[in-house]
Amino acid sequence: MTQKAKLIAPRLPRGFEDRTSGEIAAVDAMVQTIRQVYERYGFDPVETPLLEYTETLGKFLPDTDRPNAGVFSLQDDDEQWLSLRYDLTAPLARHFAENFETLPKPYRSYRQGYVFRNEKPGPGRFRQFMQFDADTVGAAGPEADAEMCMMMADVMDALGLQNQYVVRVNNRKVLDGVLATAGVATEEQKLIVLRAIDKLDKFGTQGVKLLLGAGRKDESGDFTKGAGLSAEQIEPILGYLESGTPAPGVEKGSNAHVIATINNLAGLIGGSATGLEGVQELASIFGLVSAAGFGGRVVLDPSVVRGLEYYTGPVFEIELTFKVQNEKGQDVVFGSVGGGGRYDGLVSRFRREPVPATGFSVGVSRLANALKLTGNLKAAEPVGPVVVLVMDKDQTAGYAAMVSELRAAGIRAEMFLGNTKNFGKQVAYADKRNSPAVIIEGSLEREGGILQVKDLVAGKQAAAAITDNAEWKAARPGQFEIKREDLVSAIQQLLSEQ
Repeated sequence: MTQKAKLIAPRLPRGFEDRTSGEIAAVDAMVQTIRQVYERYGFDPVETPLLEYTETLGKFLPDTDRPNAGVFSLQDDDEQWLSLRYDLTAPLARHFAENFETLPKPYRSYRQGYVFRNEKPGPGRFRQFMQFDADTVGAAGPEADAEMCMMMADVMDALGLQNQYVVRVNNRKVLDGVLATAGVATEEQKLIVLRAIDKLDKFGTQGVKLLLGAGRKDESGDFTKGAGLSAEQIEPILGYLESGTPAPGVEKGSNAHVIATINNLAGLIGGSATGLEGVQELASIFGLVSAAGFGGRVVLDPSVVRGLEYYTGPVFEIELTFKVQNEKGQDVVFGSVGGGGRYDGLVSRFRREPVPATGFSVGVSRLANALKLTGNLKAAEPVGPVVVLVMDKDQTAGYAAMVSELRAAGIRAEMFLGNTKNFGKQVAYADKRNSPAVIIEGSLEREGGILQVKDLVAGKQAAAAITDNAEWKAARPGQFEIKREDLVSAIQQLLSEQ
């Protein structure tokens, strides 16, 4: 007895997702809006491959024989390790360094595409997701950083999110100066402090204070070891976090608030030259932001950390300020949908001379979710093709000719290719495809040189008001007759009216 072959279970890998035509169309529309803003600012597209030599993604390399911690890796036929790109910035740095002699400087480009993370997936956390970046490589001044912040504000406005976001800005150099004043010496301790500061929104000042000290125990009893700083060391760091709190009567995000915060930061960096440089850069950025009329949309926020080992100066983050409900039913601010900053050391991994760079990355999937919640995502199902029904199997050449005429006129069209015995199933197929209309030609229509056109959009609207099945059949809502030679013009007219 022949044993039946075992069927393979159709399973989507964890951390990945399929996308429908409606979702694709909605994201495409959103991306096109972002692209228009980027190009208005003078940025040009560039595309890099999904795979890079693993050493290009150097900061993610583990100390193992197989370099796959954080990235998906494989070995090619000459035993070189390749990895799926983790972000769009490291490939840009490689592209710029490899084509250094021919590219204009500064080099202004944008890139859109999928990136891959070999990490544990979870709710809202995927192993493959789309980013949309813009970067300026070769410009050292704060003007380039200010431009990034203003461009992202314009992107949010173009997407219909006016007054529902802020672009938050800080400078890692200022933070380095404060940590030096606090006596945070080792890199390990510094990283723990930065992670603690990054939890301010989640745990509040008291929670950060615990993480800066011995540690913090959460509601479940799990304990997170802290940085082990003394009370004297913690004090200037907490002062730093509170430096952005506006004084009574001062509007948050106003020029007066920005000036006061910069003065507070200048008093916290001690004698740190790096810290002073960071304060001066912030002052320059916000001078430009204010002059360009972006005050209130771009704000100074000392709690922004971003990229614990990545950024070297100004850092920025888009935060959506409206509230949504989390998995526990609690109201929470939607939060970040993108961020970036200055990364002057990344290109220098490939070239000996210093190459300054700054950029911004938009999380496309997360931003699409935000636009859906606010009603700004164009998520309507795309209009399907006009479907020519096959009423007589021996007349398929005539039906194919109709389809060809419609396509030649630029109209999406197809001939039904399934089982043609059931008329209702053909119409149901067209309906499921979101078709605007079906074309019907039986033997009687063919003899009279006519066609029946069923307007599926109008039919649905009319049928909603008819409750009796016999009445529906008699009325044939949305159906009308045309001459065969008027096929193209009639369909063009119908589509223009829908």
